[in-house]
Amino acid sequence: MIVDDRLARRFGAAWLGLCLAFAAHVVDEATTGFLAVYNPTVAAIHARLPWLPLPTFTFRVWLRILIVAVSLLLGLSVFAFRGVPWLRPLAYTFAVVMLLNSAGHTVGTIYMGRAMPGVYSSPLLFMGAIWLLVATRHTRKGEAP
Repeated sequence: MIVDDRLARRFGAAWLGLCLAFAAHVVDEATTGFLAVYNPTVAAIHARLPWLPLPTFTFRVWLRILIVAVSLLLGLSVFAFRGVPWLRPLAYTFAVVMLLNSAGHTVGTIYMGRAMPGVYSSPLLFMGAIWLLVATRHTRKGEAP
């Protein structure tokens, strides 16, 4: 274990919190028509930058991929609560990706002047990502958050 039990529990709680925020975000996107915005955006980008590898999705495939991702991340919660050291780089990556995801929905909403799919759960992603970043950083030296 890289940290004492108290810090491992805090790290695990932050990991689990971001996983649950991500799950809520998937539900938000699925129920507000995310792919109806995403797929045409990708098509427009491909028209200008055909070399950029951005996929388009059917709803079924997109949802299955996200369900698997959320399930795998939730499954790693066991290791987060144990404070295993190899999870720290993944925690930083997970948190940064979710921060960027949250920012993208927020910026898109401001730019388009209307609520974009996924924006309602973006604050949860933002808060969960910050929580995980702070908890992960504190496990580095075993310091209390």
